[in-house]
Amino acid sequence: MHSKKLKYSGWLILCLLLVCSPLLSQASDTESLLNPEQTTVAKGNGKGVAWRSLSVEEQTLLAPFAKNWEGLPAGRQQRLRKGIKRWAQLTPEQRTRAQKRFARWQKLPPEKRQRVRNRFEHFMSLPPAERKRLRARFRGFRNLPPARRAALRERWQKMSPAQRRAVMERRQINRQQRQEMRREIHRQRRH
Repeated sequence: MHSKKLKYSGWLILCLLLVCSPLLSQASDTESLLNPEQTTVAKGNGKGVAWRSLSVEEQTLLAPFAKNWEGLPAGRQQRLRKGIKRWAQLTPEQRTRAQKRFARWQKLPPEKRQRVRNRFEHFMSLPPAERKRLRARFRGFRNLPPARRAALRERWQKMSPAQRRAVMERRQINRQQRQEMRREIHRQRRH
């Protein structure tokens, strides 16, 4: 009876190995079979997610990166995965807008792209309150009638760098004065 169990379990193990052998040959280690979400490869800069551990949808959307995926830095892999998750949540109209913006970005000369990157980095280095203020001003500008926006752009472009600096300084002074007035009103209300 005991030998029958051993014989049966031996056959079972052999069958499992035959069935699983294609999977084992594809996986670099058994851990990837057990927990593909945590599978990492040590290539490039640090550890990243193995291509085979991506879902079919992720692989489809990231197909342009398939050949070089294992060599990408882990941070880039994660950003790409986040990007496709955001992409999947966009409406068709939002996707169309994003594609148009990307096409415009690709047509920009390298020096203009660099200027945009530098401005973005500068914006992100600002304190959160300042970023919030700038976003609000931009929304206000965007909500203006197109003719008014065009007139403001044209006026700004015709200014010399010195005139632009003067305008910015006046805005800064006015902003500081408004903040001081608010503080004074707040102090008066407390007393």
